[in-house]
Amino acid sequence: MHRFPVSTPRLAAAGLAAAAVAAVRLSPWPSALLIRAVFARGARQVAGLMRPHAPATGITEHRGLRYAPASRGGGRLDLFVPRDAPGPAPLVVWIHGGAWLSGSRNDVEPYLRILASHGYAAAGVDYTIAPRGTYPQAVRELTEALAFLQDRAGELGLDPQRIVLAGDPAGAQLAAQLAVLATNPDYGRVTGLPPALAAADLRGVILHCGVYDLAALAGLRGVLGWGFKTALWAYTGNRDWSSTPAGAQMSVLDHVTARFPPALIAGGNGDSLTGSQSVPLAARLAALGTAVRTRFWPAGHSPALPHEYQFHLNRPEARQTLAETLAFLAEVCAVDIPAKSIRNKRDAGKTQTLKA
Repeated sequence: MHRFPVSTPRLAAAGLAAAAVAAVRLSPWPSALLIRAVFARGARQVAGLMRPHAPATGITEHRGLRYAPASRGGGRLDLFVPRDAPGPAPLVVWIHGGAWLSGSRNDVEPYLRILASHGYAAAGVDYTIAPRGTYPQAVRELTEALAFLQDRAGELGLDPQRIVLAGDPAGAQLAAQLAVLATNPDYGRVTGLPPALAAADLRGVILHCGVYDLAALAGLRGVLGWGFKTALWAYTGNRDWSSTPAGAQMSVLDHVTARFPPALIAGGNGDSLTGSQSVPLAARLAALGTAVRTRFWPAGHSPALPHEYQFHLNRPEARQTLAETLAFLAEVCAVDIPAKSIRNKRDAGKTQTLKA
């Protein structure tokens, strides 16, 4: 019986398809790069929403400070310091999000400028993202960044005894983990990680739409479940991340103590992480007697506020959260900073003005 040969192009296509499937199963890299591209586009869009609200003057900029020369992720940070500060400025260190595998300090630059315009030094920190760097490399690098800022506080105009850690999504998880390291010695002994700060110098944490209980993510399905599972595979270096020491250590919900610093926790009613992550952490801290403020919205709030709504400063809800953030900072840092209006250009002439 005569057999017709299969064409070489068809064989090549089939081989490439099989190789692609195998690559996705054997390595997180292909999916991680896809997620990174999507997140990068979203980060640019959100930064664009913040930029009209960010002041261009009255701030001293320190760009590209190299805190960790050996870092594979660049090991650099940007610092924005108010020029009219009456003395060393309290420091807010903001850790960017991006599911541990994307993002950069540039994503939150406009927000840091806003904080600086209200009297706070604000630092945005790059760290090695996954899969290029796996847990706990990011934690170690951020610890180096904090040591760098404290060591150079005098020349940079910073108060090294008034520091607030802050972050969004993955950055919130990292900020919370650094706070646990500073306040729970047992956690440091178990993880082998050094404390990033002295507990007395850590005045508070600001946590936006973060992840604090990895066990609650393990059962997720659909696109969201695939995304988190890929990101955590990339970050931990283990496809079965939920049963690894890294997964247990990242779940800060299980490690917070009554010594955890005052916290401001915020999440949108349209963000699935609010109910599964932010609300449980706030409840746990409250049960421990830790000072915790929350900015959650009723389930029926319309429009539903999405993941990272806090940066959508064209929305009044985001501006309200910013005002509450500034009030929280003033309280935990014990500063008396004149209130400033937080306006969108579209609000000019209208009666609605939110104040810190």
